[in-house]
Amino acid sequence: MITRRFLLATAISASLAAIALPAAAQQLSLAQISAYLNQLQTAQGGFTQINVDGTISTGTVYIKRPGRIRFEYAPPERAMMIASGGQVAIFDGRSNTGPDRYPLNQTPLNIILERNVNLEQRNMVTRHVSDGTTTTVTAQDPANPQHGSIQLVFTADPVELRQWIVTDDTGSQTTVILNDMRSGGNIPDRLFNIQAEMSAWNR
Repeated sequence: MITRRFLLATAISASLAAIALPAAAQQLSLAQISAYLNQLQTAQGGFTQINVDGTISTGTVYIKRPGRIRFEYAPPERAMMIASGGQVAIFDGRSNTGPDRYPLNQTPLNIILERNVNLEQRNMVTRHVSDGTTTTVTAQDPANPQHGSIQLVFTADPVELRQWIVTDDTGSQTTVILNDMRSGGNIPDRLFNIQAEMSAWNR
């Protein structure tokens, strides 16, 4: 089950300012979106997160597929989330008991971090629509819909992930807006080392 605390930590990404979108764009197919996610090996940029309680968080996100992502929250928050090695670790500066940990495959985030994303598989996509400027896909783990869902918003030409919304089993939602994402380039593996971060966190 996805806890609200996990949702506060996982939604990714950017600014609440209006995103400049193309005037019109053809709806992206599930095959196009899957191909885009599969070729997205590394990326980093800013994020703005609208939390379940309506508060707003900002910070920097690092992605290294497959299976790795890091959210660093900007001050005054002292928080971080790392997914690596099949685990999600949530660091909270208000806690002195170490990070909360969850299996990555029990979160909707796993859908976009898998080695081989295939949104065309049976019962994974529950909604696939376009408003003329963006394509929105809502996906869930078809074997475990109780783990929640993720709504992904893409623009076309070039294809880019702009936003996602994570919904938990109670219907609570956390929105992440991505900002100034830069794909490619080298991101050090140490950023995703949960054990090393646990050692350094309270120094």
